[in-house]
Amino acid sequence: MARVRYGARTEAEIAAARTASSRLPDIWSTGVVALWETDPDAVAAVLPPPLKPTGRPLVRVNISRVELPGHPLGAGSFAVAAAHDGVDGWYPLVMPMTQERALTGGREVFGEPKKLGEVTVERDGLVVRATLARHGIAFVEVRGAVDGELPLPEPARKTDFYFKFLPAVDGSGFDGDPVLVHCVRNERVRSLERVTGDVVLRESVYDPVADLPVHRLIGITIGEKTSDQRGRVVEQVDAQALLPYIHQRYDDPRQFLDAPPERGA
Repeated sequence: MARVRYGARTEAEIAAARTASSRLPDIWSTGVVALWETDPDAVAAVLPPPLKPTGRPLVRVNISRVELPGHPLGAGSFAVAAAHDGVDGWYPLVMPMTQERALTGGREVFGEPKKLGEVTVERDGLVVRATLARHGIAFVEVRGAVDGELPLPEPARKTDFYFKFLPAVDGSGFDGDPVLVHCVRNERVRSLERVTGDVVLRESVYDPVADLPVHRLIGITIGEKTSDQRGRVVEQVDAQALLPYIHQRYDDPRQFLDAPPERGA
């Protein structure tokens, strides 16, 4: 009988896959990063406990083209500064990705708030434009012109905070206790340039980032970087305290919090 591909993998095949995934080469991306100060009350409003605001109400958007062999990937992140247990980091509100493959690992393993979307990074000479779009709306656009090289930063350790959970089978709450994940990346940069420009946030009911407006633009850069990624569960979190924030993860919160949509809706 021909092999049934949905059948069980052998122990040797499983071991080979694990070995291959542990030896990934450096994967470089070209990315546009914008950083700004926003309304401190808005930052505090989007942070589920036990995350807390830091000393500055910062927003960071990262829009990248990742050079995966044979499968270029568009990857984005819109995050606010946050702190937990003495660690300063970032809490992403939405992470658009252009491929399903990038969604599954991030959402199922780390709890990343990834969604399918359109991610573009364009450069024509000195002119730079990068966008995050979903449902036909470019809800973030970063645009400007390169105006000089910047010194390369030293390798840096950066932390993102994620909540990992499963919606309950009966539609009420969670199956099991949700957990808080610290995802640590060791980042190296091989090129970095300053961009003079602006950030445009457009209204979207699906991705309401316009609620975190640009009060003071700190800077825009374009560069090439690579990083590894390691995550660990740091604590279980209060399910009832997290529940009011779960709509951040879904385009239609009725998928999680309410009854199924009415027939024809």
